[in-house]
Amino acid sequence: MINNFDFQDLFVLDMANNHQGDLQHGLNIVRQHGEVIAKHGVRAALKFQFRNIETFIHPDHKVDSDNKHIPRFISTRLSADDYRQLKDAVTNAGMISMCTPFDEESVDLIVDMDFDIIKVASCSARDWPLLEAVAKTGKPVIFSTGGIKQSEVDDMVSFFDHRGTDYAIMHCVPIYPTPSELCNISNIGMFKHRYPSKVIGWSTHEDQDDTDPIIAAVAKGAQMFERHIGLVTDEISLNAYSSTPAQVDEWVKAWKKANTLCGSTSRLAPIPQEVDAIDGLKRGIFIKTEVEAGQPLSRDDVFFAMPYQEGQMSSGEWKDGIILNDTLNINDPVGYDNVTIPPVSDVQVLKSAVHEVKALLNVAGVQLGSEFEVEYSHHYGFKNFLETGTVIISCINREYCKKILVQLPGQHHPSHYHKRKEETFQVLWGELKTELDGRTKTLQPGDTQLVMPGVWHRFWTDTGCVFEEVSTTHFNNDSVYRDPQIEKLERSERKTTVDHWGRIQLVDIVTGSSEA
Repeated sequence: MINNFDFQDLFVLDMANNHQGDLQHGLNIVRQHGEVIAKHGVRAALKFQFRNIETFIHPDHKVDSDNKHIPRFISTRLSADDYRQLKDAVTNAGMISMCTPFDEESVDLIVDMDFDIIKVASCSARDWPLLEAVAKTGKPVIFSTGGIKQSEVDDMVSFFDHRGTDYAIMHCVPIYPTPSELCNISNIGMFKHRYPSKVIGWSTHEDQDDTDPIIAAVAKGAQMFERHIGLVTDEISLNAYSSTPAQVDEWVKAWKKANTLCGSTSRLAPIPQEVDAIDGLKRGIFIKTEVEAGQPLSRDDVFFAMPYQEGQMSSGEWKDGIILNDTLNINDPVGYDNVTIPPVSDVQVLKSAVHEVKALLNVAGVQLGSEFEVEYSHHYGFKNFLETGTVIISCINREYCKKILVQLPGQHHPSHYHKRKEETFQVLWGELKTELDGRTKTLQPGDTQLVMPGVWHRFWTDTGCVFEEVSTTHFNNDSVYRDPQIEKLERSERKTTVDHWGRIQLVDIVTGSSEA
């Protein structure tokens, strides 16, 4: 689904019936809360609730009803003209207009007054006639999920998806006020995983002086936040789940602090302060015995100790085969300028890459059994594997074939075609770029690409990618490469095939040695 409205980092301020049926009091609520929002420079929608009292309430319950909500609905009613003034005040305060309808007539009024967003309350989550009317408006929708089962949330997601509605989802607990043990804020993370393309929010009814829940909600991935709001006067008090402007001020401050605490979801390069802190505890490599210049250092020739010195090799960089270029005294530090470090071995190139490959499979949620074959494609040699390479995991190869392919960021697979095999790629995670007979296409998760026999094709990724290949039977030596340099290689020279990840076989196959 394509989302046109930006729900991210939106604060929803729900006036509900806290205007007390008094237009001037309602205008004061809009003005004072609008000042708090303007102070913080955040985006906010102020939300009203519409219900046509004449038809919404059964005639027998308009007087002396035993339903606790009905007397309040009747006593706090405002006219359509009053709501128009309130909506204009919301716009003038720089906020977005939003409204919750509880009947179809209210949906019509929302359309007539041209509100920006429609909110579906938790109590209306299974009210299909009302939901049909809401969907037909074409307006952005936020729906709450309080008190409904997971299967019913799935129903609503499918309902709005099928109607092309632009929507976001609120995790909500309809207990007023909500005790901490019932907040279930981890549901936000679950919703984000279950509905990955949707903005997930947190509709709060907890103690309004408690800002810990919004910090936890941000940490769990919430990107939209809702609170009931109102004002206290000499004559009017607020319920326990509605916020004053001062409480909203603290609430937004806590949101900002939470974002600062959470920081980036990407693993950032260490900052200088971190490097200094770690270097202060690292062990350096020092000379233990006399070794002549030009000789390789053995583990018995060195010792590891702190403090580590700038320009010195650390214990984590130790490897067999380091050549000492200069004569050093016992207890001298071994610096980079004093040694020749052997190049990274072919085996280590693959092993290091496999660590990231496994991580990408975890990110993509791809689970493998214990019986599979891995093919490391290295068409221009092991040293260039991170530029030209692919890890191909063979799952099934019968009359049909299934493989999982993983490319690390920046890897590409060279142009080739298959003499017999027909294959289809489907992206599971990341972004894959393909070129077939000179035509380039970018594939996102879920996208497929058919490759017929005899069609020149290549693929690459800038982001890293996990994708599935479903094909007819795989045959060795079925590929023809455009580059003559690759084409003249034996299959074993451009591909290393092992059982599982090759923990036991890799050294023997790559080095041709029986040494482990």
